[in-house]
Amino acid sequence: MRVHLCAVGRLRSGPERELVDDYTARFDRTGRALSLGPFVEHEVEDKKNAGMEAEAELLARAIPSGALTVCLDERGKVLSSPEFAGHLARWRDGGRQDVAFVIGGADGIAPALRDRADLLMSFGRMVWPHMLVRVMFAEQLYRAANILSGGPYHRV
Repeated sequence: MRVHLCAVGRLRSGPERELVDDYTARFDRTGRALSLGPFVEHEVEDKKNAGMEAEAELLARAIPSGALTVCLDERGKVLSSPEFAGHLARWRDGGRQDVAFVIGGADGIAPALRDRADLLMSFGRMVWPHMLVRVMFAEQLYRAANILSGGPYHRV
């Protein structure tokens, strides 16, 4: 099952980019044997600064056709790491070819795109900068693959 990250903004070189690249490379290595991956990143930019609705249109175009869609949103469900791993396994085992995780811009995700998501997921009630959300997502993706492989990375 291919895992797509569709996000507003470009992650330039620096510590966040290095962390995302490290965790996604680990995910690709660990996930391959589990039929998870590869990880594909789609970055979109609203160069006209037309707002959340314009960002939503760009994000919607980046989501692969037929993909299960998960919006990372502060109103979403807070999952434990094992619960997140379980979702990935169920989607994979249910025959999903693609799952797309969506991260909006500074103003979040437009309601129309958020409402059509299969799942809203949150990293807690605090609001996080969207570039840090990418890092946290990449780490949790790797952690989920490690949990599913029975590896030692995750401690309960």
